[in-house]
Amino acid sequence: QVQLVESGGGLVQPGGSLGLSCVPSRSIFSIYAMGWYRQAPGKQRELVADMRSGGSTAYADSVKGRFTISRDSDKNTVYLQMNNVKPEDTAVYYCNARVVRGFSTEDFWGQGTQVTVSS
Repeated sequence: QVQLVESGGGLVQPGGSLGLSCVPSRSIFSIYAMGWYRQAPGKQRELVADMRSGGSTAYADSVKGRFTISRDSDKNTVYLQMNNVKPEDTAVYYCNARVVRGFSTEDFWGQGTQVTVSS
């Protein structure tokens, strides 16, 4: 079973920057996409940003222009650079890897890392 290990969460002031990284416990093949989701208290988990195997990216409207996703394909490592953070960015951030399994896909998740934006 693949495990995704996130790091980089913590406390940051509004307007500040924070970077997250996600490393798999072993090599992953047939990756369709890797990305970041977040879940705030009392809310559903939502997509923050993801990157497909071809390099295309998708961002939530709320983070466009502030967050940047990048990936080291050789290491299957994915990063999320968060700039100009806002209190509403406070959430647990989860790394996701979506792997092709025949005609379907399988999701792998990290354990989550807390990001708190507060002065």
